[in-house]
Amino acid sequence: MAPSSSIQFIDTALSCTSTPYALSYPDPKQKWIIRKHLLSLIIDYPTFKPSTDTFFHNDGTAVYLLNAAGNLHLAGSKYTPPVPLTIWVHENYPYMPPIVVVSPNDSMSPIHQNHPFVDPYSGATSSPYLQTWIFPRCNLTELVRNLVKIFSHDHPFLTPSPSSSLTHPSLVSKMEALDRLSGTIHYDKIALKAKNEEEMEGLSSLQVELMKRNHVARNMIISLEKERGSLKERATELMEQADVVMNWLRVNDVTIEGDGMEDAFEGDDEESRSVIDCLAAERAIEDVIYALDKAVEEGAVPCFDAYLRQVRLLAREQFYHRARLVKLRGPDILLWPD
Repeated sequence: MAPSSSIQFIDTALSCTSTPYALSYPDPKQKWIIRKHLLSLIIDYPTFKPSTDTFFHNDGTAVYLLNAAGNLHLAGSKYTPPVPLTIWVHENYPYMPPIVVVSPNDSMSPIHQNHPFVDPYSGATSSPYLQTWIFPRCNLTELVRNLVKIFSHDHPFLTPSPSSSLTHPSLVSKMEALDRLSGTIHYDKIALKAKNEEEMEGLSSLQVELMKRNHVARNMIISLEKERGSLKERATELMEQADVVMNWLRVNDVTIEGDGMEDAFEGDDEESRSVIDCLAAERAIEDVIYALDKAVEEGAVPCFDAYLRQVRLLAREQFYHRARLVKLRGPDILLWPD
């Protein structure tokens, strides 16, 4: 039997009609059902005590409701902590389910983040029993019995172990099977979400790497296009210079057979021969420096210091030949002869 103090409190609260202590239950038949269900709950679970207070819905609506608060003791180890619950009787009860809140005090552990039925921040509790609430099949006592099974299987303050769900389906009720299925799906969703986030992070890193490679490839293509253009210009210059030579040979009626190219250009005097020799040496050094540059670009030169020393020597010798050409024929001699 329920304590007389609890019976008296419920009767007084339900019969009060004066503001602001009048409860938000206008229908006398509704009040009778609420009284019956609350007393049944307190008889089966004596740790729960009735109370009244203002409840604020999510939309800001304030109502004055009955509630039952107490510690829900679970079967298991003596170290299993009880679950402090507050059950608010909705103003449209029994056709609307009650509002259940897990309300730990400061000395308790926080609600673990991934609980399938309890919000870790507000403590609001939602289970298949509440989600499928239908009167008269559902009531406060059966709700608490259902919560005992849920919290014994998945405690709000303890991280569940992988072996806690290894109960044969034939040994549990339909509602308990639905509860466990909901919990399993919830944890599977969390695991899948974590896996997807990890994959997304990996794909994001891969995207960044591919963007870097794309940037490098584009720079290489631009560099190759520039080099292609430079080589094309160089080939055009060489063809023009070859045309100039061939025209000069035709004008001067010079015939080249076999290895007679060197014999086609002979100086009439010592100064002309010196000019030809200096010009040939200067052009040869220019070709050697160009070849060295290409070798460095291709990584064929193992020692960069040796490359610099060689280029300095060649540049010094080239400068000597150019200075001599300027002295012999003037600065225009450095241009390809027309």
